[in-house]
Amino acid sequence: MRKNFWWIACAVLLFSITIISWRPAGTKTTDPSVKTVVSTKDLFEKYVEDLYQAAQLQQAGLDEVVFRKAVTGFINLKIANKLPQNSSIITVVDFNKSSREKRMWIVDLIAKHLLLNTWVAHGQGSGMDMANAFSNTDESHQSSLGFYLTDDVYFGKHGRSLRLDGLDEGFNSDARAREIVVHAAPYVSESTIAHTGRLGRSWGCPAVSPEVSNTVIDDIKGKTVFFINGNDSTYNSKYLNEDLSASYIFPDTTGTKIASR
Repeated sequence: MRKNFWWIACAVLLFSITIISWRPAGTKTTDPSVKTVVSTKDLFEKYVEDLYQAAQLQQAGLDEVVFRKAVTGFINLKIANKLPQNSSIITVVDFNKSSREKRMWIVDLIAKHLLLNTWVAHGQGSGMDMANAFSNTDESHQSSLGFYLTDDVYFGKHGRSLRLDGLDEGFNSDARAREIVVHAAPYVSESTIAHTGRLGRSWGCPAVSPEVSNTVIDDIKGKTVFFINGNDSTYNSKYLNEDLSASYIFPDTTGTKIASR
């Protein structure tokens, strides 16, 4: 009987300690010695989240994870001196989305403002409505993933067009040789979607509607970041180093103590 009593007493004591020590996440304590340490990565994620919310990108259908990749690349490219220091424009294309959706976003990161959200075509070799195959090879007629820099404007077979330089070796580095450019295409339209159930497709170029092509080109020309995201487990980029981006944005922070919890 005494043995059973001690087992019961121990169980009650353990349960009591658990209840006393547990508190919901975010509950503050009066103990001033207990502080939350926020890492530079936490601060960077909060920085990206603030940009995302301020520009109302969720309402425009841009996935926050994809946006964080794009911002990470943007900052890494600044660190690598690939971008002018006053550059603030970033273009995001998400080929994880159907061609029926507006899957191109142009964002001013300094103004925290969405400049344009519109349709964009993928390559014929990449798939029908969804792009699911990507290549850096000439004549593949496939889209290429990764980070690009926009360059100069010229007039070619598609009219006014914008050259792109691929920055990810093996994934889009042959973009210039393949003549992968931003240009207008009549098959990028709501009427094409209504008629065929999807957009028309290019030979690998991120083609846009003639109605917005000049706006797109004028907004992003001259060394701005252009990022194409897609479902390819083999894709990697040296420009997706979040630790480097975080330390650039918060250079003097190895771990910031904030208010007691």
